Amino acid sequence: MTPPVPEPASATLDAPILDGPTERLCAGIADGALAPVKLAVVAPGQYGKTALLDHLERACAGNGMTVARYQPYAPPPADLLAERELLVLVDDAHELDPAELATLSRLAADARVGIVLAARPMPRPDGLDALLGRLRGQIVLRPFDVGQVHSCLRAAGATAVSRELARTVQRCTGGVPGFVAEIARATSGDASGHPAQPADGDACAACVAPVYHELQQARADTMTVLLAAEAGASLDLELLAELLDTGQDDVAAVLETARATGLFDADGALLQVGAHALRSFVPAERRDAMRQRIVELRMRDRQPVLPTVLPWMDSGHTGSGFAPAFTTAAEEVMGQDPALAARLFDAAVRAGRPLPSVASRWAEAAARSGEMDTALRLADHAIASEQAHARDEGAQIAAIAHAHRGQLARSAEVARWAGTGYAAVWAAIADTATGGLADAERELHGANGRAQAPTLRLGAAASLARGIVDSVSRPADSVLSTLVTAADELEPAGRDMLLADSPAALAAIAAMHTADLDLAETVLERALATGAGGATLRPRQHLLHAWAALLRGDTGVAAERKAAVARPLAPRDELFAVALDVGIARRERDRGALSEAWTRASTTVIRLPSDLFTLLPLGELVVAAARLGEPERVGGPLRRSLELLRELGEPPLWSGQLHWSRLHAALVTDDSGRASACAAALATCAEREPRLAPLGVAARCWLGTMTGDIDVAAVENAADGLAGAGLRWEASRLAGQAAIRVADRADMRRLLNRARAWHEHGGTGPPADGAGAAAPAGAGALSAREREVAELVVAGMTYKQVGARLFISAKTVEHHVARMRQRLGCTSRAELLSQLSTLLGR
Repeated sequence: MTPPVPEPASATLDAPILDGPTERLCAGIADGALAPVKLAVVAPGQYGKTALLDHLERACAGNGMTVARYQPYAPPPADLLAERELLVLVDDAHELDPAELATLSRLAADARVGIVLAARPMPRPDGLDALLGRLRGQIVLRPFDVGQVHSCLRAAGATAVSRELARTVQRCTGGVPGFVAEIARATSGDASGHPAQPADGDACAACVAPVYHELQQARADTMTVLLAAEAGASLDLELLAELLDTGQDDVAAVLETARATGLFDADGALLQVGAHALRSFVPAERRDAMRQRIVELRMRDRQPVLPTVLPWMDSGHTGSGFAPAFTTAAEEVMGQDPALAARLFDAAVRAGRPLPSVASRWAEAAARSGEMDTALRLADHAIASEQAHARDEGAQIAAIAHAHRGQLARSAEVARWAGTGYAAVWAAIADTATGGLADAERELHGANGRAQAPTLRLGAAASLARGIVDSVSRPADSVLSTLVTAADELEPAGRDMLLADSPAALAAIAAMHTADLDLAETVLERALATGAGGATLRPRQHLLHAWAALLRGDTGVAAERKAAVARPLAPRDELFAVALDVGIARRERDRGALSEAWTRASTTVIRLPSDLFTLLPLGELVVAAARLGEPERVGGPLRRSLELLRELGEPPLWSGQLHWSRLHAALVTDDSGRASACAAALATCAEREPRLAPLGVAARCWLGTMTGDIDVAAVENAADGLAGAGLRWEASRLAGQAAIRVADRADMRRLLNRARAWHEHGGTGPPADGAGAAAPAGAGALSAREREVAELVVAGMTYKQVGARLFISAKTVEHHVARMRQRLGCTSRAELLSQLSTLLGR
């Protein structure tokens, strides 16, 4: 028998790192307390068996014991074995021949001879089981944890070893002591004694020698198992039986032999050091052949292939065996990781798959991962396909992508062309949102008469379409009920589908248009919790959730919710995001932030066509434009939106909030004529839709603040109505602005109490008598100029900056501030700023 290639020098460092029980057991062997010892050490390769025997030999010899080392092809002299009071240390017993094992069995039967035998679990030559049966105990060797790895690295002589280095080494080696020791030697330190900090690949490369030794020694069937494990098939007995062309019973023995190499962790996964060595020493052609065979078998048996094909994805491999594998893997991962699915479809096409055959699915993967431009490009290829199914799916995805880009008219056009049920009902939604009500009714009627599978997506879309079409003419209560039902219908499907819009999002938008913020937040929170609408619609739902907080005046909450949104955003979502920044800055009276956000917002709104679902951000931008003196920047989008509403017959559900925003823009610019027209339009909306009554009543009170004709009781009732609808910031602002303009001190006190109640106490109910700090006895209305100065001072400007803004001197600003301070009875600047903030509704 030819001797094997010698195993590299000791598996661990000179002083092995042992756990407490093993250390005490070794000490008992060395001092003779356990004589005659009969122990086995059965562990995979590189677990430190040889190092343990070396440790015992030194300790026992140091105490005067006679020690004989016995290992394959190097037995001790016969006369030494004839001695009694002897300790025999046997290494690699699994490699001994039957005669040697018989000799050791006779020694083990001798009560005067101690024996410690080390072997791998497999293979088990004839006679080894009988020998092990004569022993009375076993020493257990385990992989190192991070702390033991750290100690081993320190034992190599390094003066500074980080826990991060220890974690890296433990991750690469699985804590197998021999591999850890090899890395410890390789990274023992530079000239300063500080260790290197290797990446995983560097750490694996540092222990090539012992792994290379294992690969050289491995039998053919063991090598097959190792290569299969590197390809991701380590524990699949049925697959290994196919690869080895043998029965599953024989496979189990081969697998145990492979695991005995020490290259596998406790769960049967190949260690990183093993995978690195296989990729370094085994030709790529052989590894690819194994991987390809595994893919063929798994595809035949309809088993997952993703882990096997991932290493090929960027390899440039082409051919008939690779393209189907990439396509199958892409389908497997589509629901969980659409971006990876898109990359796999790309790899399939590069490997030779015809683009039209995967264009629609690749387009869907791109759309699911937010790459709408790519989705549109690929959908065009699908639409040009000769297969009707691919054409319909491609058109449907194109319609969805156009919707995410905010191009609802184009989306409706493409959806009408597609032959799918979902596309037909989505066309009705998009047509309604862009003014094509007659087309919407036709599409909805046609979709209802078409034989279609009653899927969750189709059912939710049909309910959603019915609600959106009805929103133009029916009362809000029934419309909201239908829209919420659509959102509920989609919940069981979770995130496993691609939609043009979220039923929860459109239900929330409609609810916010009627100032039902509780309903909007409830339906959005449910959708976010269940994942309804998928990953592509999650940012939209987060942004609308933030918008509900903005309407309440909870700017901090709005900012937090917006911060949860991942970028980049689809164009229609970007519009909501920048409008949120504008709204938050406006409510916090942060002039600098408002100007910065406005620059981005005014550009974004111009790029998008008008539709019903973008009226909320448009209204916010209309007010900001007026405040910044740039109303012409949103003039075009505003005109188109007003024309759209006129085409639809001024539906109150969609018109009210925009008229409310236009009213406030008119108030900012002191345009009494336009303010009166907006208030009249709001009154008309309130007559047709009772949910808008608080806005209609409040609009009349705002007109009174312009003319000075302020009915305090009416203002209080209007503020209570706004707050009752959830619009606490609007309520506080109305009461505060009326307080600034009223002349009577008692009336001013009453209105300030209302403003403080809604601003400071969260609007949970009307304030009790005397609640809030009363206005000073000498308080009176602020003049128009004083209000301008107050707003800028509260915003944090210096007197010089205020003067430059209002074209007056800093000294004049100081006089205005002094008069306000005297009139309000404030004894400090901080108290003045607090009073002015309340008066201004901040």
